[in-house]
Amino acid sequence: AYEICACLVGSEMCIRDRFFMPGHSLAVQGLAVCSGIRVRLSDQRMKARLLALYLPQFHPIPENDLWWGKGFTEWTNVGKARRYFRNHYQPRVPADLGYYDLRVAETRQAQADMAREYGVEGFVYWHYWFGNGKRLLERPFNEVLASGEPDFPFALAWANESWRGFAHGITNRNMLIEQLYGGVEDYTAHFRAVLPAFRDHRYITVDGKPLFMIYKPLADPEVKVFIATWRELAEKNGLPGIYFVGHENAPVPNVGAIFSTGGDAVNPLRLVGYFNVRHSFFERQRVKFDRWRKIPLNYPYERMAAYFLNGDEDTRENVFPSVIPNWDHTPRSGKEGWIVTDSTPELFGKHLREAVEMVRGKAPEHRIILLKSWNEWAEGNYVEPDLKWGRGYLEAIRREVMDE
Repeated sequence: AYEICACLVGSEMCIRDRFFMPGHSLAVQGLAVCSGIRVRLSDQRMKARLLALYLPQFHPIPENDLWWGKGFTEWTNVGKARRYFRNHYQPRVPADLGYYDLRVAETRQAQADMAREYGVEGFVYWHYWFGNGKRLLERPFNEVLASGEPDFPFALAWANESWRGFAHGITNRNMLIEQLYGGVEDYTAHFRAVLPAFRDHRYITVDGKPLFMIYKPLADPEVKVFIATWRELAEKNGLPGIYFVGHENAPVPNVGAIFSTGGDAVNPLRLVGYFNVRHSFFERQRVKFDRWRKIPLNYPYERMAAYFLNGDEDTRENVFPSVIPNWDHTPRSGKEGWIVTDSTPELFGKHLREAVEMVRGKAPEHRIILLKSWNEWAEGNYVEPDLKWGRGYLEAIRREVMDE
């Protein structure tokens, strides 16, 4: 049974029973142009809106075949990972979902069902537009959009970054594909390409506006032009606007500079926050010894996680904190990568609990936390089940995000 009320708010979606778990209550917002009645999910059981970043690179594309060999997917990097020291968790083997292919609709449905069950509100798909209409890895999301399945909330995050070999699994640092900013004409074409997604009833909204994240809002002055152009196009196309979220991965993210681009909110990622503090003499000596032994840079999760959040910033109404279950870049970059060791579901749960507490005082619709990530397996950065922990990280999410 469902109660119609006007209390907490969340993502807009159509009234269909399969969208909601028992105990959800709905706040009717009005009539949609198409798709019937639209509502905002008002789940009084949820302490926060946990949105999971989602990598689509689990299917072959011609460009990856050219750069890395026929049939390359993210699983190729996962499969070649090696263990460098005693407590280094490698290899990582997927459990319940297996070595999946995102061209398979049943896989995408299983992911969505799992995420919903454990308290994830929706997926934020990495979206690649390199300028002049060039896109990569768009097939999984395009099929989700065209098919209407799974019935699970989503948003897009523009990964506005050039691809170089080292970061993606090649030993050199040659440019693979460059991120270009093609001016208003290209930004308009980009907007038109994603407009059907913005109009989809599953699209995640904040203050009634579709959420769109920009990975590097400070990468180029043209980002300001991009944002201004899209705001104008949104109005012309009958949208209430666009809710821009600027992301930055830095020891001390420049929140003020990101807001100056014209965005609505900031998502700081302090993955390397620990690198900004002075380490003890013994820690510095350990790192030197590891380098002498040709062991990748590594630090324990509990120590790193102490710097993932910042109470002064993350409690602000329009700053959305990030939570990080783990990290290991060595499957892509070998000995030049760096590793977070000794992560456990319990330690991740503690980290998530702190983030939930930081957003508790915000308006319900702004209690957003970004999970990095749902499925970045070649970064050791995922919550999908593996053979070691099973659904442990998902259980931690359910304990900390859902009011049982």
